[in-house]
Amino acid sequence: MLACRHRHILGIVRIEMAVDLTFPIEFNVPGTPVSLQAKRARSKEAWKEKVRAASRGVVPEGHFATERPVAVTLYYFTALTRTGDIDNIVKPTLDALIRHIYLNDGQVERIVAQKFKPGDVLPFAAPSPILTEALQSPRPLVYIKLSDDPFEDLT
Repeated sequence: MLACRHRHILGIVRIEMAVDLTFPIEFNVPGTPVSLQAKRARSKEAWKEKVRAASRGVVPEGHFATERPVAVTLYYFTALTRTGDIDNIVKPTLDALIRHIYLNDGQVERIVAQKFKPGDVLPFAAPSPILTEALQSPRPLVYIKLSDDPFEDLT
């Protein structure tokens, strides 16, 4: 949906045309996610940019970040059996989407995060085409799904 917003800058009214996001949004980010505990800020920023770049392929140019509550699903498909803690990759990944998919991470009302090691049985009954692509892609990889229904799959 095309939207119009007015912005006042130094007494000048500027009209901005943009597109509202349509949910769900799904995309895959190849590579190993960076931990929240990573010591190098440059590594965290590189991961965030990688997440944003992957999302740009599925969101319309000139879109507004949503103001609605969101639910996030993160599946980390590891290449090795020994990997870091799943909780440490959530925050840098969510932070990458601030002011891009949603205005701030306080809008995230539900998070599902799971790590799948090589050889894990993947019990997906009806995976979406994007999740199917993740399942068939080389590892490591992070699958991300964003929904504007924090109660989806709960009813």
